Amino acid sequence: MIELGKEQLDIKKAAREFAENEIPKYSKECDEKEEFPWKLWKDSCKQGFVGVFIDEAYGGQGYGYLENALIWEEFHKVDPGCAFAALGTTIGAETLLVNGSEEQKENFLPPLVKGKAIMAIMITEPQAGSDVAGIRTRAEKSGNHWIINGTKTFSTNGSIADYAIVLCRTEESGERHRRFSTFIVDLKDDGVKRRKLTGKLGMRASDTAEISFDNVHVPEENLMGVQGRGFYHIMDFFNRSRTWVAAQAVGAAQGALDFAINYSREREAFGSRIASFQAIQFKIAEMATKLEAARCLTYKASYMLDKGEINPVFSAMAKWYSAKIAVEVVDEALQIHGGIGYFSDHPISRFYRDVKAIEIYEGTKEIEKWLIGRRILGAK
Repeated sequence: MIELGKEQLDIKKAAREFAENEIPKYSKECDEKEEFPWKLWKDSCKQGFVGVFIDEAYGGQGYGYLENALIWEEFHKVDPGCAFAALGTTIGAETLLVNGSEEQKENFLPPLVKGKAIMAIMITEPQAGSDVAGIRTRAEKSGNHWIINGTKTFSTNGSIADYAIVLCRTEESGERHRRFSTFIVDLKDDGVKRRKLTGKLGMRASDTAEISFDNVHVPEENLMGVQGRGFYHIMDFFNRSRTWVAAQAVGAAQGALDFAINYSREREAFGSRIASFQAIQFKIAEMATKLEAARCLTYKASYMLDKGEINPVFSAMAKWYSAKIAVEVVDEALQIHGGIGYFSDHPISRFYRDVKAIEIYEGTKEIEKWLIGRRILGAK
């Protein structure tokens, strides 16, 4: 287990206090109406919780991915949907920090932490999800612009973002993974059409959209990094983003466990508090143990990134295992609540719907296990 320092513990405490005081004001309504919590996002930025991994040179706190994970964990203990909505507004900044030009970083990063802009990263398409190299959205060079055509879907922040990193096919031949490039696209440009996707099972406060690009002109200076390296830019993103997704899962699982503990201490059956029943004690013991293992993996993966060790296996392990444990822990927490947990008035039912998404985005559990297995076995 990574031992947290005083500053990290202070960050964790501040995030917990803010989340407990502010997030409940928005949780139920934003879930029911599928609305983004605008004020919560603004206030989270003002308090310095958004994009803490962004360098101070670009307006961020200059902390690491471990500190970032601590904040995500504390926010998600209270409500996964609103937490993801508020903190996920810098999505894509991870790869921009690594691969963007100095001018791009100076232009696009500071507004994110100041609450003046929202970012998205657009990878998935109607016919290409886990197969990142199968995307069809094209970008063709024309003079001093690139012209983008295609459709992206399941894009977080898609209908509310100001700009996005968009993965496009720029080559038709050559090595499969070197046919793509990434572009920073102003989503207010002509030819960009956005459609908010509604009816999600969970994470309903977080915006999700389908985006179409119809002859969208992007200036050549908005090409991010090296042409033909787009696939690897996206992998740079996943290797980092999976740590905060793991932290989402750890936080949600801890929140659900806390609900279950409190309820079992209050609920009486057969003349006793159900916390005295061995069956409940076994459940709580298993939930707490699995959760602690997931937390250790998450902290270690984040710590390794901060030490400059980019290890896709550990990021994938943390994301897959933590998401798996979150689903299991929340399921058991609802079971402990019995019938009352099945109604929407109780937060545990919202957690139950929200955590399933964590096993899907940023790489499905099947993709994570495939990546881990191939790396360990040295498979080609």
